[in-house]
Amino acid sequence: MDIKVSASLLGADLSELGTEAVRAKNSGADWIHYDVMDGKFVENISFGSEVQKSIGKKGNFFMDTHLMVSRPDKQLDYFIKGGSDLITFHIESDSDADHTVNMLHQAGIAAGIALKPSTPVESIYPFIEKLELVLIMTVEPGYGGQGFLNYTLPKIKQIREKADELRPSLMIEVDGGINMETAPLVKKAGADVLVSGSYIFGAENMREAIQKLKEK
Repeated sequence: MDIKVSASLLGADLSELGTEAVRAKNSGADWIHYDVMDGKFVENISFGSEVQKSIGKKGNFFMDTHLMVSRPDKQLDYFIKGGSDLITFHIESDSDADHTVNMLHQAGIAAGIALKPSTPVESIYPFIEKLELVLIMTVEPGYGGQGFLNYTLPKIKQIREKADELRPSLMIEVDGGINMETAPLVKKAGADVLVSGSYIFGAENMREAIQKLKEK
C-alpha cells in the first residue's frame, strides 16, 4: 500500500487555513487532517464544522476529520455536512463505537477509530472488520507540536498483524511528532497514513518534506 500524508492544519498558519490547505495539497499532501476538539474530551478547543466548510470552498480536498470529542455520535452530522470524507472518533469517547461506525457507513462516510497512547489495542479488535482506518496517537491528543512517544510503536505492529488477519485493506494512520526521524519507524511498524503538521508546514520546502515522508 502506498504511503499517504495527511497534512494537519494544527501546524498551519491558523489565520490562513484555506490557503494553507491548498498549499499542502499542491505540495503533494494526499489528505487534509482536520482536528476537532471540544474542550472536554481534551482540554483544548480547535475548529468547528463551519470552518471546515469554508476551507472546503478553497479546493477539492480529501477531508480527514479527527473528532476528539466526548460524544462523536452527536457531532457526526455537522462534520458530514461540513465536507468530511473520513471521520475518525476515539474508542475512549462516550459514544457506542459500533453504533457510531454504523452511522458513518449509513451516511456513506469512511469510518475510523482512534486510540490514545495508553489505550490497549485490543479495545478495537471487535470493530476492525468494519473499519476503513485505525488511528494510533503517537502523542497525547489535544495539542500540536508534541514529541513522539516511542512506546507506541509496538501498537502499530499489533494492529497491522491483526488487520492482516481480519481486514487486509485496513489503513493504519499515525498522528503525533511525525518527521524525518520518526516516519521510518512508524512505516516499518506498519503505518501507511502519516499525519504531519508542524514538520511539513514549517519546512522551507514543503513539497520536498512531504515527498521524504512518503519514501519507502
